[in-house]
Amino acid sequence: MNISPFFKVVFTLIGIITVNIVSAQSENMVTVKGGTYIPLYGVDSTAVTLEAFSMDVYPVTNKEYLKFVQEYPEWKKSTVKRLFADGNYLVNWESDESFGNQLADDAAVTNVSWFAAKKYCECQEKRLPTVDEWEYAAMADKNDPDARKKESYNQLILDWYEAPKTFNNAIGSTFKNYWGIYDLHGLVWEWTMDFNSVLISGESRKDVDKDSNLFCGSAAVGASDLMNYAAFMRYAFRGSLKANYAVRNLGFRCVRTKGSNNKNLTY
Repeated sequence: MNISPFFKVVFTLIGIITVNIVSAQSENMVTVKGGTYIPLYGVDSTAVTLEAFSMDVYPVTNKEYLKFVQEYPEWKKSTVKRLFADGNYLVNWESDESFGNQLADDAAVTNVSWFAAKKYCECQEKRLPTVDEWEYAAMADKNDPDARKKESYNQLILDWYEAPKTFNNAIGSTFKNYWGIYDLHGLVWEWTMDFNSVLISGESRKDVDKDSNLFCGSAAVGASDLMNYAAFMRYAFRGSLKANYAVRNLGFRCVRTKGSNNKNLTY
């Protein structure tokens, strides 16, 4: 079949545009090799095996999120439904389409709800990471894929917990880990897809009130590594959240799994 020069040009342009879109979506992502690790979440804890996935090198920034709300105006601060974001949603932004001079364009966007973060990732043909994916990637330091038993690694995290207003810092201001990812520790807390699915396990759900025990030792009985206080604090913080909460030091980043429908992963 002969194709006219006009259609050849059209098909070529479509191909170039498609390649550019895929390239733009994949840039600033790195591959985290799959593997097995033992997480910290209770008596039912067992080794978890993960497939390889790609993760954003940096958290989503104010500048990137501004483009999102401009394209999807239902997520602007004045129009978002309270079912999906509480009154703290983008509370520090100057207006619907400006984060003002007090916030840097290259700082991680915060005061964003789980619903909003999830929608953002889906619009990039990505998704939020699961708790296990996030923890697996974040247990690496500069040199090792699993640095959790290193005193220096845990001390770095604990020092961050005591540092004021790190959410104002630019992305990339913390170390690049073994996988090539920045800011998993030291900048902001981050949403995960299944943020409230852990901490209290199995039978303990029948005996304790989850909300009132989130920050109590009783809620972590049986944890695989009670010595890892830094990790426990992350799980406790996640467990205290609700999906429409927007918190000043809570941001997010996205992941993608090869060969799966990232957009429709739900929990």
